[in-house]
Amino acid sequence: MAETEGSPKERRVMVAVDESEESMYALSWALDFLCIGDEDTLVLLHAQLPPRVYTTVDDTGYLFSSDIMESMGRYQRSITENVLERAKRICTGKNVCVETRVAIGDARDVICEQAEQLQPDFLVIGSHGYGAIKRAFLGSVSDYCAHNVKCPVLIVKHPRNKTE
Repeated sequence: MAETEGSPKERRVMVAVDESEESMYALSWALDFLCIGDEDTLVLLHAQLPPRVYTTVDDTGYLFSSDIMESMGRYQRSITENVLERAKRICTGKNVCVETRVAIGDARDVICEQAEQLQPDFLVIGSHGYGAIKRAFLGSVSDYCAHNVKCPVLIVKHPRNKTE
């Protein structure tokens, strides 16, 4: 069906969320300034860290048991649940259709893969505001995504406290 002039086009906006204030601010910003309406879909994407696999004894001579590994997995899942619950609360009352996606892996790879799969109209991602040295060692997820995702990428900077 052809889009008629004046009718709103349904948009799909993907927002990458994690436990940081920066990502929650980016979500709020997207809701406030992208004017997401009831025709639009907001996809909340969380990249869950993969479980670490310890196949040998570590430097201290400690071998992780399956109970400890399961406990670490439960902890990661609880972080994911908390992040998505917090993000959904921010969306409450905004009259927008919300989908949630969780993928396991490095945030850079997860975001790029999901953007390729879902083909959103926009990707919104928060900036942690790392300095040049920290960015050089850790890498910037937002910078990586800006260079590797095919859709427009909005990198939202969290306003800094003026007394800092």
